[in-house]
Amino acid sequence: MKNVKAEKLPETITFRLGLLGAFLTDRFSADVSRLGLKPKHAGMLNVLAANGPTSQMEMARILRVAPSLVVALADHLESLGAIERLRDPEDRRRQNLSMTSHGRALLRKCLDVAQAIDAETTADLTAAERADLHRVLGTLADRLGLPS
Repeated sequence: MKNVKAEKLPETITFRLGLLGAFLTDRFSADVSRLGLKPKHAGMLNVLAANGPTSQMEMARILRVAPSLVVALADHLESLGAIERLRDPEDRRRQNLSMTSHGRALLRKCLDVAQAIDAETTADLTAAERADLHRVLGTLADRLGLPS
């Protein structure tokens, strides 16, 4: 991405977070592609790690994506042996997604990638500034009803 002088950027949080988010997503995407994954695969694995077995419809709601995308993501993760689909014992029409040990290993690798990008991105910040950044981003996410 071309370096743009800060004084030429609009003074909006939306624009700046959008620009940073796009840059970080591109970096994360490139790095996890070496694992055969896309960022949304990592997101799905994170949800399963946090929530345990989750229905495909609930996964779509949590990730804020179309159910058809969840099916495609789950198909790929299942082909890698990272998740398995299990019939819900309370409703046989529903399939729950469950993470396997290989899925947990893939998630650990994704977290390693994210932490390396974090370290590089925030290298010029003090520990206190990094803590403030985490706190502020968490507050914004909470206000928007997003995971923090």
